[in-house]
Amino acid sequence: MDNETKEVSFALVKITTEQFATIESNYREDGDFKLQVNFRFGADKASRIVAVFSNFIFECNEKPFLVVEVGCHFVIKPESWEKQLNKAQNTLVVPVGLVQHLAVLTVGTTRGVLHAKTENTSFNKFFLPTVNVAEILVNDQKFLFAE
Repeated sequence: MDNETKEVSFALVKITTEQFATIESNYREDGDFKLQVNFRFGADKASRIVAVFSNFIFECNEKPFLVVEVGCHFVIKPESWEKQLNKAQNTLVVPVGLVQHLAVLTVGTTRGVLHAKTENTSFNKFFLPTVNVAEILVNDQKFLFAE
């Protein structure tokens, strides 16, 4: 991680399950399987929250059969928030190193939610592989706040 990431103090304050679905009719034991991985981000200026959402779609023969999306909401300490905030442009820039770190935490949390939601079902054999977020998330995240 870069030095900018180490200087940002934060805490996980909320976990949300944004989506969870199993579509048994789309699943076939002998199907062609794929996994889609997506991330999205949000920020709330008033509460100094940066949210990371990880979305995973398990597909069989190009049809989704298992969907899970989890959000981790991180509060950024005031002094760290101020360092990332551009008051003149009303923007927040989260350095890519921190973005990647928060995404790793979110993927791990999503892995746990998936296990808990599928426990004692036939879908419990599907789990999230390790994800190299450094290959997926390569840019700082910039948030523009409304006036």
